[in-house]
Amino acid sequence: MADVFESMQKRLAAPDREMSIAHGTLVVRTPSSDVLATVQRMHNELGFDIFLDVTAVDWPGQAQRFEVVWHFYSTQSHVRARVKTRVTESDPVVDSLTALYGSAAFMERECHEMYGIVFRGNADLRPVLLYEGFVGHPLRKDYPKDREQPLIPYLAAK
Repeated sequence: MADVFESMQKRLAAPDREMSIAHGTLVVRTPSSDVLATVQRMHNELGFDIFLDVTAVDWPGQAQRFEVVWHFYSTQSHVRARVKTRVTESDPVVDSLTALYGSAAFMERECHEMYGIVFRGNADLRPVLLYEGFVGHPLRKDYPKDREQPLIPYLAAK
C-alpha cells in the first residue's frame, strides 16, 4: 500500500498542496480554489471513483474557521483518500463536486445546512435534516444548544 500512496503523492504534487498518510489514508491539503481540480485528477487519473462523504470541522477563533473535508475510495487500488481545505467564516465557499460525483449533491446539502458551507455549483442547497426557516447552523461550536427555533405552523393536507 505504501507504494500506491507514494505514486499518488508524486502525481498530485504541487507547490500549494501538502500530502501525508494518516491512519492508512492519503491526506491532501489544498487551497479552496484548487479543490475541484485536485479531485478531478484523483477521479480521472487515480481511480477514486467512489465519493464517500463531505463534512466540516469548526475551529472558532482561527482566521480560516472551517476545514472542509471530503473522503474518497478507489476501487482500482483499494485505498481511501481525504481532501481538506480551509475557508473563512465571512466567505465559507468551496466548489461543488456534483459534476464529478452525483451523490455529492445530497451530502453537500447536509454540510451546508449543519455548518453554513456554500458549495458553488450545487443548484439545490435546501435543508435535508432541518425545516425551512431554521435559524443558524447547529454543528457550529458557537451555536447555543438551548436555542429555541421559531415555530412553524403545521399545515394539514387537504
